[in-house]
Amino acid sequence: MTASTSPPAPVLSVSPVVLPAPGRAVDLRVRVSAPVTGGQLPIIVFSHGQGYSNHLSSLDGYAPLASFWAAHGFVVIQPTHLSSRTLNLSPDTPGAPMFWRSRAEDITRILDRLDEIEAAVPQLSGRLDRSRIAVAGHSMGGHTASLLLGATLIDPDHATEVNLAEPRITAGVLLAAPGRGGDALTEFVAQNYPFFSTMDFSTMTTPALVVAGDKDTSTHLTVAGADWHADPYFLSPGPKSLLTLFDAEHGLGGISGYDVAETTDENPERVAAVQRLTWAYLRTTLNCEESAWQAARDTLTADRNPLGRVESK
Repeated sequence: MTASTSPPAPVLSVSPVVLPAPGRAVDLRVRVSAPVTGGQLPIIVFSHGQGYSNHLSSLDGYAPLASFWAAHGFVVIQPTHLSSRTLNLSPDTPGAPMFWRSRAEDITRILDRLDEIEAAVPQLSGRLDRSRIAVAGHSMGGHTASLLLGATLIDPDHATEVNLAEPRITAGVLLAAPGRGGDALTEFVAQNYPFFSTMDFSTMTTPALVVAGDKDTSTHLTVAGADWHADPYFLSPGPKSLLTLFDAEHGLGGISGYDVAETTDENPERVAAVQRLTWAYLRTTLNCEESAWQAARDTLTADRNPLGRVESK
């Protein structure tokens, strides 16, 4: 798949930027990546997944995406959530082990404190476009992004509805995100991670691109098969788009890091497609470049052996 993106710009990447966070188990650490030049840069805040590696689930992961987005005109901010293996927090820490609420609160905290981030990275001074903000996330990070885009759930500890929608976020990308709860979950997940059980996408009104692999069965999470990862598209109101990647598994070709051994479907061409299509979707949805998304879709379908398909509502 080719794309009409401009040549990549040099990127600066600064980490850790530390945001003091009273009441959080540890201060919030983020990585900030951006093109060296240019102004009015839209912002992507990226929520990492989990996984077996020690450092991919942190501000140090997902370089294939963060570097590409930054090289093509975005400021990318990557928090290390409390669920990260790099922190190795005690299982007795409130919210452990998945910290689903804290994860979403991390993103909101970042948006509240963009002034501090800008001050900590002087090269960004005056270059952020705070009217154009997106959230993206992979796997558990997709669950986090879903909440910020408007999905709700019932807090299993308090039996109250939780709405963490963030109005400053006007677009999202969900990569191999969890789907519906109920009878779609494995017995283990239902018993040990009950917050998954009541996920409601009917309130997720913010525009989003859902990316799902048609071989991503995620049998440790769901009994519903690969279609489960398309639930955020089918069970939410428009406007939404769904990118289904053919033969892709949970790593979507290797988005979590370069040459990651735990990627079960390593495919650089597939990663390149995810890079370009997510970039194009956000450029158009954030009103940066009207034709980018349609051009990327046209390029995908023009291939003799397309890597996937796109549908929208």
